[in-house]
Amino acid sequence: MTPAATAELPWGDVWGQDDAVETLRAAASDPASLSHAYLITGPPGSGRAPLARAFAAALIAEGADDVNTMRQVLAGTHSDLTALRTEGSIISIKEARAMATRSYMSPSAGRYRVMVMEDADRMTERTSNVLLKALEEPPERTVWILCAPSDADLLPTIRSRVRVLRLQEPEVAQVAELITARTGVDPVVAEQAARHAQRHIGMAQRLATDEASRVRRDETLRGVLRVRGISDVVEVAGQIVQAATDDAKALTAERDEAERSSLLRTVGIADGARIPPAVRSQLSALEDDQKRRATRSLRDGLDRVLTDLQSLFRDVVMLQFRPDADLINRELAEDLHELAARWTPERTLVVLDHIAETRDALEQNVQPTLALESLLVTFLSGKKP
Repeated sequence: MTPAATAELPWGDVWGQDDAVETLRAAASDPASLSHAYLITGPPGSGRAPLARAFAAALIAEGADDVNTMRQVLAGTHSDLTALRTEGSIISIKEARAMATRSYMSPSAGRYRVMVMEDADRMTERTSNVLLKALEEPPERTVWILCAPSDADLLPTIRSRVRVLRLQEPEVAQVAELITARTGVDPVVAEQAARHAQRHIGMAQRLATDEASRVRRDETLRGVLRVRGISDVVEVAGQIVQAATDDAKALTAERDEAERSSLLRTVGIADGARIPPAVRSQLSALEDDQKRRATRSLRDGLDRVLTDLQSLFRDVVMLQFRPDADLINRELAEDLHELAARWTPERTLVVLDHIAETRDALEQNVQPTLALESLLVTFLSGKKP
């Protein structure tokens, strides 16, 4: 995008998706080309959510000059926007039913009522069925925008009722350039972060601006590479889970306390004052939500570790077939060349398969330490335990 386009509302936070922007810009300005439901797909970090919010703002606003409305939509405060970004493992039937019910309301201030579901791939089959009627018979001025990594993550019955818009995956150099422009970090650090994040913009920005995250990633990969026996397996698995737990707490603790304080202020309770029984149920419900969010944050952290491990053994298998292959983890090149020479490609592929299976197991609530120990045992033998 040109600098002028980058600064333009509501598309300023959408980067590297010119074709998608033009498609949605045209749909927002021409009712004849507008579909009642869209599915925006693309790999993590490709910008699905920013694009969905920008499209919602363009749909609700009265035109390019309606800046206040667009800003409200982008901030998530406009009455004609309903947005769901689950912080749990799945989108519940209750959440989906609430969205479906709200979708039948007429717009109160804008041109359209827009329903944005950022994590549509987290719907179970039963939850997906709740949305079917709303998608089959939507009101004239309601538009649904679903987001997911791919259209295959949704049921065929959902896919048949939406228009799919597939996003492009940016190159490492493009992500690094964006991170440098946004944060001012050294281009070398930005390039390394973009490469390690495998072009995931949000994760690249965090790695580039948080040295502790970079250190944790490096220590985790080096720890895995030094696994030589069962004692190492137990130690490294424990370290990975502890690091992910600490990371999750750091991400959620400040927000949890702010939410608790806000709730108490709303009901007129001063800091340190006794909490009356009538408020305890509200506080308990908030704490339950925060526990679910902490669980999701921990799983997301472990998933990021597994993504890093996939990149590590992807590098190994690439070296086994092509010694001059371009590596994601260039900083570990010496260790990776040594491992590529010591292992067979078949053994590396077994490890990669087990990493994928471990990711699925963690989504099914398998105990994290046991799942990682099982995975690391595979590194010792090249066989699944």
